[in-house]
Amino acid sequence: MEVVSGRTKPKVKDYMTRDVATVSPDETVGEVATRIAESEEHSGFPVTDRRRVEGFISARDLLLAEDDDPIFKVMATDLLVAHPDMKVNDAARVILRSGIQKLPVVDDAGNLVGIISNADVIRSQIERATPEKVGKLMRTLEQIHEIDLTEERRTVPLSELTPTQGRVYADELEGRRYELERGLAEPLVVIDNGGTLLLADGHHRVLAADQLSIDEMDAYVIVIDHEIELGMARTAEKENLERIDDIEVVDYARHPLVQTTKRLQSDGGDDGEGDE
Repeated sequence: MEVVSGRTKPKVKDYMTRDVATVSPDETVGEVATRIAESEEHSGFPVTDRRRVEGFISARDLLLAEDDDPIFKVMATDLLVAHPDMKVNDAARVILRSGIQKLPVVDDAGNLVGIISNADVIRSQIERATPEKVGKLMRTLEQIHEIDLTEERRTVPLSELTPTQGRVYADELEGRRYELERGLAEPLVVIDNGGTLLLADGHHRVLAADQLSIDEMDAYVIVIDHEIELGMARTAEKENLERIDDIEVVDYARHPLVQTTKRLQSDGGDDGEGDE
């Protein structure tokens, strides 16, 4: 059993699930197989004797076992575990490199205190990244317009959002749908400009949510008490963007990065002779 520890924030204990479903080493393969089959979220369980972690049992471990076999005979005992004070980034490395979905979290005595999953790791990154975006945008607006702004967390109706970006790309849209379906999408960044809600960041997420019939989303909202003239509002007006239905979905082949890459490949591979 390998324990990796860390001392800086954010830590595993801030994101782990504390209420962990476990099985006993004396339960049978048949009993645990039934629990997995009846569960929508568990494909395996930590095996604990009282609170001490003895192993981990997954559906794969059960395949060739007899129903009457005790779990301690077939469980995995060579485990990777996390410590509650381990850095989340370190837990992310372990999860990604090992290919496992979840790490049991144990204290110094080897007792189970939680479990951290790849979804928890993603959530930790999302919650760290978005406030940085909001802070940078707030400081920029304050400097340009010489005003003081406030920020709050809100649930915003998608129907009330004014987009500030005229197009999104199909492949990124598919990725945002995947995240939304698994509850992993980061909050939007919205500017409340005297009552007008301008979508500053999250156009792919909003369009994906609309496709999934989601009516409202979590957002960081920068609040401007009285309406002022903003560049992104002028952009929205110029491109006739009034609602999210006005956003165009374009194929990935038209993405500027792809076009640039193709141009570079062409320039580098024709020995100076054009093939137009």
